[in-house]
Amino acid sequence: MPPYPLGGAGREAALDEKPTNDMIDSQMAEIHRVGVIGAGQMGSGIAHVCALAGFEVALNDISEERVRAGIATINGNMARQVARKAITESDRQAALARIAAADKLEDLADCDLVIETAIEKEDVKRKIFATLCPLLKEGAIVGTNTSSISITRLAAATDRPEKFIGIHFMNPVPVMELVEVIRGIATDDATYETIKAFVTRLGKKYAVAEDFPAFIVNRILLPMINEAIYTLYEGVGSVDAIDTAMKLGAHHPMGPLELADFIGLDTCLSVMQVLHEGLADSKYRPCPLLVKYVEAGWLGRKTKRGFYDYRGDKPVPTR
Repeated sequence: MPPYPLGGAGREAALDEKPTNDMIDSQMAEIHRVGVIGAGQMGSGIAHVCALAGFEVALNDISEERVRAGIATINGNMARQVARKAITESDRQAALARIAAADKLEDLADCDLVIETAIEKEDVKRKIFATLCPLLKEGAIVGTNTSSISITRLAAATDRPEKFIGIHFMNPVPVMELVEVIRGIATDDATYETIKAFVTRLGKKYAVAEDFPAFIVNRILLPMINEAIYTLYEGVGSVDAIDTAMKLGAHHPMGPLELADFIGLDTCLSVMQVLHEGLADSKYRPCPLLVKYVEAGWLGRKTKRGFYDYRGDKPVPTR
């Protein structure tokens, strides 16, 4: 839209003008190359599905070793898909050829879309965006995979809030069908439509969420997990009893404490803290036992101990 002076009829007309479908289509970005910041569980999963969908992918992390480990994980996961006949061997080889290591943020400069998947801490994400955005080309979209933090606040840390959006994938990314799409207050229509089309091209379904703490899935899921931890903390049931009860009594595929370990107890705590602080409601208070486990460094599967001990042949409850 052309610039208008601060006053006068031109500005009023611009404010009243509603974008038409043709206007949005003409402004939608063409996404060919996707940058992914973070080569861990979520980042490698996002790179995996993007490459299989035909996008060129640049995978970045804080060290070369982490990037190589992420690519190795993708290779292994794709090999399992081949074994299950979900994809062909030629699909796997073609997808792997589309993934390149990006050892520096500067290597993402020519990306059309960059998705950040760093740890769920707002200060860390803000620092990444402050460094990243000046490197990107004009018009590049920046997405965040945050599971709980305000999209509007994160967008304000960038030079392109209108091109910033929440793209929250579920874990494990290659398996889960849903992506939450969250607009910040400044996200423009073209960016919104571009990302909905991008998610569809990945073979996923999107659910549009408003920019409130933890969005939809975690707003419902994490308080349930937190309540399961309270149930353990208060001695109502053991780890095994709680998980068995929810698997057999509520037909959940995974018990809430097992799921917490899978997500990462540090991530669970971060989401509950965002809910508690953002909504100022005592029902979102993180369970003290969750805090204790995180303080001990027992974060779940990724550290081999959480509500279960994973160091042996089979998981054993720790309480």
